[in-house]
Amino acid sequence: MTRSPARPSRRRHPFGVAVLAAVGLTAGALPVASGSAGASEIPQQTREQARATSSEGLREVFFVGNNWEGTADVINSRGDYAKIGRIDMIPDKKERLWEIYLNPVKLAFFLGIRLGPGEGHDQYVDDMYTTKDGKAVVASRPSFADVVSIDVESGRINWRFPVSGFRSDHMAVSPDGTRVAVSSSTSNIVHVLDMATGKEAGNFKAGDKPHENVYTDGGKYLWNMAIGEVNTDMDAPWQDFTKGDRRITVADAKTFQIKKIIDMRERLDAFGRKDLSDALRPVAFTPDESKMYFQVSFFNGFVEYDVHNDKITRVKTLPKNPDTSDDRTTYVNDSRHHGMSMNPRGDKLCIAGTMDDYVTVVDRETLQEGPLVTASKPYWATVSGDGKHCVVSESGTDQVTAIDFSTGEKVASIPVGDHPQRVRIGHVPTGWTGPAAG
Repeated sequence: MTRSPARPSRRRHPFGVAVLAAVGLTAGALPVASGSAGASEIPQQTREQARATSSEGLREVFFVGNNWEGTADVINSRGDYAKIGRIDMIPDKKERLWEIYLNPVKLAFFLGIRLGPGEGHDQYVDDMYTTKDGKAVVASRPSFADVVSIDVESGRINWRFPVSGFRSDHMAVSPDGTRVAVSSSTSNIVHVLDMATGKEAGNFKAGDKPHENVYTDGGKYLWNMAIGEVNTDMDAPWQDFTKGDRRITVADAKTFQIKKIIDMRERLDAFGRKDLSDALRPVAFTPDESKMYFQVSFFNGFVEYDVHNDKITRVKTLPKNPDTSDDRTTYVNDSRHHGMSMNPRGDKLCIAGTMDDYVTVVDRETLQEGPLVTASKPYWATVSGDGKHCVVSESGTDQVTAIDFSTGEKVASIPVGDHPQRVRIGHVPTGWTGPAAG
């Protein structure tokens, strides 16, 4: 297959080194911030949220988070995927930057994020969900270490919640749409917030660098996957011990008590795959939640995990792009592949082969992949509103692409903003075309 158009080198700047260097910068002139103001979603969870928020006067849409730009493009969730409007997700940018510049510790981490996970850019919008009434979008903003609710009609901030630590990351919305969970990746805490008010309902401790969050059992449990340290060049297999505590933490979604800790290192070793990392990236559950599929750092493929019997049952290796380097330090935040989703019937998986520059649909029974559809640094995969397509964000070419689950072929591509990452189903008022000017 043909490599996508060339893009800048992906070699990482170690996060710790970046933070230490940033401390020195605080003694000089204020730095100029980059950017402008203006990995898998669980199918059954998406459908439940759609049912919970569906009512007269609302329109189902996709929110596409343009991470380096600080905007969210709103597009149709099916059909032509046409653009509907755009929201500035950092209307308070000036205020936040001054707050950061005047605090040496915050500035050190801010610049560390830019030079580390941000690949030289600030991370302004990571994850997003809309409220049940479609009046607001709630988003995590990594570089600002917070979660905000933004009114979709006015573009103004309703509430802001600063997370513990210095970086906010992946989120998950409860099936009833009333709460949102967010990972704080430097404090190893998962905060659970009230969607309407931003008040913290509770929190729990996770592993190192908590990442993906998923509600299961109708919202009874909240799963968090910790990926460990991903921003250093200590990526050789013998240096795995430097990556920290990577684990799944399962918490009671009401009491926030830890119900189970799952160490995939033990399960991978038992399956005979000591060579694989135990840092879980995006995941996808089957509709009955009996099996979970997940990607791991450095691996071009995925793993099948039997939830009920607590064991790994299959591992699938996907094709390697011959142009992809074997140098692990060039993988973005240790992600060889980052992004997966499952169709509503539960018989097809869609895989974003991030560093291999392709997307492919895999038959879940046989694990046979379909056509390798060329895509530039695909970073996320989700499911269209009608369940027919896998929708991926191509962060290397700033577009969103739809792949037909039945044929595995590309259906459409839609230009969006700078470095699209998360794509989430949401709702806006019927007739909405963007916040009012001013």
